[in-house]
Amino acid sequence: METEIPAMLNARQLIRPERFTFHSSRMRMKTVSKEELAAMDGESDRCALELSDAAVDVMGYACLVAIMSMGPGYHRESQKRLRERTKENGQETEVVTSAGALVDALKVLNAKKVVVVAPYMKPLTEMVVDYIQREGTEVLEYRALEIPNNLDVARHDTAKLPDIVASMDVSDADAIVLSACVQMPSLAAVAKVEALTGKPVVTAAIATTYQMLKALDLEPVVPGAGALLSGAY
Repeated sequence: METEIPAMLNARQLIRPERFTFHSSRMRMKTVSKEELAAMDGESDRCALELSDAAVDVMGYACLVAIMSMGPGYHRESQKRLRERTKENGQETEVVTSAGALVDALKVLNAKKVVVVAPYMKPLTEMVVDYIQREGTEVLEYRALEIPNNLDVARHDTAKLPDIVASMDVSDADAIVLSACVQMPSLAAVAKVEALTGKPVVTAAIATTYQMLKALDLEPVVPGAGALLSGAY
């Protein structure tokens, strides 16, 4: 979240007049496990309250799997509750979650069938797949990279992603979810995977950026960030 979303918004500043500042409040989590994810989600109210002190224009909840591991449709509950925290502080703020942004992005792309790459252990990846499917998009195939340590997720080599996708059958997919995680870097591989497959490629970070720009009533356009942010949607 703190790497690729600012990178995209900074890139947008080269082609549009708006300027952005970035503010963060952190929830603790070291191992990507269901228990630590639930504990982390419990800190989200505090984070929303802290960021509302800065009167930000939009908030983005980064961790996709923290939301999806809490049960089907939880992103709606989370977004509503966190917005209420900001309202109580006198600074009502639009809240975007990466989980909600991804499932909504697939609808924007009219993607009925997708393949998914995720860094999580297989049980968590299966939760993500189930969540996406319950939101109306069929997951034809997925790759769980099974990286348990959160810092190692951030260190995953982006250059490996095109080969990972090449090992999957994407022929019937309407789109490719190249990273179902804002922590796992993927932005540098998006254009290459789109060129190799001829399919639109979306990531949790790209979807979150799209939703944040829409929440700000700004044109959702970012150069080099794939089909969703190309201006076609």
